[in-house]
Amino acid sequence: MANSKYDGVIEAVRYTPDGKVSLARAYERRGPAFSDRILLNRSELIQRLNSGEKFMIGKRLPRLGGMFEVSSKVKLVKSKDNIEWIHTSLSDNNAPERDVLEGAPLF
Repeated sequence: MANSKYDGVIEAVRYTPDGKVSLARAYERRGPAFSDRILLNRSELIQRLNSGEKFMIGKRLPRLGGMFEVSSKVKLVKSKDNIEWIHTSLSDNNAPERDVLEGAPLF
């Protein structure tokens, strides 16, 4: 994915036993540069997505600082019960009710 604007890149994720994101390891944009690794819990990530921030799944390219290889956009999907689930643009919106961040390895 070339030069699209995004506010953060999620490089790895940890799930709870019931399928929700426990922690996401990410980099966030700070002006023209990116931060060191930060940890976002599920509620922080949902809050950021609801406020309009754009996150991608990807990884930092070695020795290239703020350059990332990104694969898919992270989005919120609401269930019938108005519960928000975190999915990627590659995942099926009709997936079982759990968070699905395809392409993000576990840590």
